Amino acid sequence: MKATQRENVWFFAWAVSVIAMFGSLYFSEIKGYEPCELCWYQRILMYPMTVLIGIAVARKDYRLSLYTAVLSGIGMFVSLYHYCLQKISFFSDRLPACGRIPCTAEYINWFGFITIPFLALTAFILIFISSLLVWKWTKTSG
Repeated sequence: MKATQRENVWFFAWAVSVIAMFGSLYFSEIKGYEPCELCWYQRILMYPMTVLIGIAVARKDYRLSLYTAVLSGIGMFVSLYHYCLQKISFFSDRLPACGRIPCTAEYINWFGFITIPFLALTAFILIFISSLLVWKWTKTSG
């Protein structure tokens, strides 16, 4: 296992988190889409990873990969649940209330399936896989 591979994967995880963070800011601040409650939870999980992984990349500290795997794992479940609320009537029919902005609202619906929670889910999955790889490689390299 080459050290540059680990650095590249760790940098990729950071780049994904930065794109996700700026993407969410674009949708809310430029496009004017007000985030729902579940969107805020996803942001709460994503934004710190941008800083944590950024510092870890700069310092070549791979030990944080376990923590980012946990954060992104939780984020995956929140995003998946949010996506199910939007796309599966079984979930959305049983939703009592989700705050001022309904969690079932679809601001975007590209190709009939890509919504904002789907984009967040994709980012969380990519960061989760990258974090697990970096953690595994760090653990085996000593």
